[in-house]
This record gives sequence, C-alpha cells and structure tokens, in this order.
Amino acid sequence: MNRRKRWVNRGVQAAWRWLDRAGEIVPGTRAGDAFGHLGEGSCIGFPAATLMGVGSIHIGSRTLIGRQVTLSVGYGPDDTNVPERALVIGDRCVIGARTSLTAHSSITVGDDVWFGQDVFVSDASHGYQELETPIGQQLGVHQPVVVGAGSWVGHGAIILPGTTIGRNVVVAAGSVVRGTVEDYAVVGGAPARVLRRYEPGVGWATASGDVRPVLPPLLATEPVAVQS
Repeated sequence: MNRRKRWVNRGVQAAWRWLDRAGEIVPGTRAGDAFGHLGEGSCIGFPAATLMGVGSIHIGSRTLIGRQVTLSVGYGPDDTNVPERALVIGDRCVIGARTSLTAHSSITVGDDVWFGQDVFVSDASHGYQELETPIGQQLGVHQPVVVGAGSWVGHGAIILPGTTIGRNVVVAAGSVVRGTVEDYAVVGGAPARVLRRYEPGVGWATASGDVRPVLPPLLATEPVAVQS
C-alpha cells in the first residue's frame, strides 16, 4: 500500500472511531432523552438499525446495547396506539449486535440478561386465515413476552410471541422458543426443548441422567469487558 492510501486509511479509521464515540446514545443526549427512560451508565451503540416508538421504551442502568440493533414499538413511527411501557429492558443487560426487539404490546427483559448477536424477539406475528388478504397485511394477536432475570439467550435465537422464559435460563444458539420455560433450565433446538434442568439436591441433570454439580457463586471482581 502506498503512502497516500495509508494516510487515507488512517484518516478514515480515525473518523470512524470518532463517529463511534460521538454517535452513541447515552443519558443526557437528545436521542437519549427521547426514550421513556434510559438509565445511568447505559449506552446504545452507533449506528443503530431502527429506533421507533422510543417514548415507550424503558431501559435500566448500566445496560449495553450493541451496534445495528432494532428497538421498535408499534406498527410505524406515527402509531400512537401503543402502551406507555411496551418494551422494558432491565439493569446490567447486554444486547448483542443486530438484535431485534419489536414490541406491540409488551416485551419485558429482566435484570442481568445477556443476548448474543442476531437475536430476534417479537410479541406479535402475522395472521394467515384470510384468503384474499396478503399475509403481511394480516395482523396477528399481541402476546406478551417475558425473559427472566439472569438468563442468557444465544446467538441467532428466536423468541416467539407469548413466550415466558424463567430466571437464569440458557437458550442455546439458533433455538426457536415458544411457550413457558421453567427457571434454571437449558433449552435448545427448533422448536426448543429442555436439555438440562436444575433438580434440588441433585444438580443440573439431563433426561439421560448426566448430572453437573451446582457450583458456588463467583466472587465479585472487576466488570468483564464485553464485545458489543
């Protein structure tokens, strides 16, 4: 690479780093103040994919939301028929890059929930029963979604309308989840099924009898750096 190209590349990289920092949505910025709530120490990476209906989006403190994420409420930017708290994300969450959270009625993500990248969550789908109406114009019913505190949702997972995920649940990468998932379970597959669950006095057990012991909690240390 000749000297001119090296300098151009260096300038572009420096400009992008500046935009990356300057474009973040944090409390106290104009974009941040438009949210229903954006807690102290929280950040939405730059650039975002789609931010819509942000007045009905409430985000707790110290939550990191990655780049190119979609956070949307309602059926369009002019939709005024939306709940005040349609999309709620708790404290200390991590939402991976390119994740999409699309709420029409209610999506609630508890504290300390970590999402991998490319996760999709929605509380509504489309209908299919009207013969002459295009499928995309057949609006489905709204079914609230809850992701319990302390859970981990792996890369590329899909959480469908009407799903309730319990506390400290692991959702394996690429899973499609619908229905109710009990606390302290590991689920995976499409559709997702329980692969391992906590049995008091036994440990983390599979149906075939493989058991992993329950370990003591980790001691508090310095915060872990997370790639968004």
